[in-house]
Amino acid sequence: MSPPRKTEVETDGTRTGTGPAPSGAGSAPSGVGPVVSSAHLAETGLPALSEFEFGLILAGHAFQRWMTRCMSAAGVPDLSALDVLVLHTVNHRGRPKKLADICLVLSVEDTHLVSYGVKKLEAAGLVASGRAGKEKTVEITERGRAVCLRYREIRDALLTKPLSATTLDEGRLSEIAAMLRGLSGHYDQATRAAASL
Repeated sequence: MSPPRKTEVETDGTRTGTGPAPSGAGSAPSGVGPVVSSAHLAETGLPALSEFEFGLILAGHAFQRWMTRCMSAAGVPDLSALDVLVLHTVNHRGRPKKLADICLVLSVEDTHLVSYGVKKLEAAGLVASGRAGKEKTVEITERGRAVCLRYREIRDALLTKPLSATTLDEGRLSEIAAMLRGLSGHYDQATRAAASL
């Protein structure tokens, strides 16, 4: 049996050739092009990258909605997704964090966004400010730690346990996480190159 021909993407996003569309959740039916948000970006080389980007858009928005709703269920409404990420980062390993380190871990260039989030969290009694030499630090409070634990309980009940009951391969999930970290470096490099144009 001869191998199927490699599929190509037409300008309207449909596939040509006899090869099957990618399998798995979210894949398009046979004869339909890759699932993308912008067909004009998939017309050039590496159309799978456009598929990845669309998946990233959906996953990113879903993750942000989840964080804010889960935190609201944990008893702290009106926090943005970034505020929630900052809170968990400050709680990480229970050590005070410098503002610059929080920005570095979360890959946030605009320090004002993180600084604003810290002020909101401090006003809610979830974090407290301190000093390490000349630098400002942020550390978790008892209330903040309790909220993070409540968030974890809700996450375990609504997300972790249901996912564990599926056929999700934990090793594959780790591979995808490593791939995302690697691709982020390529996007950062392309961003720097674009800034010089």
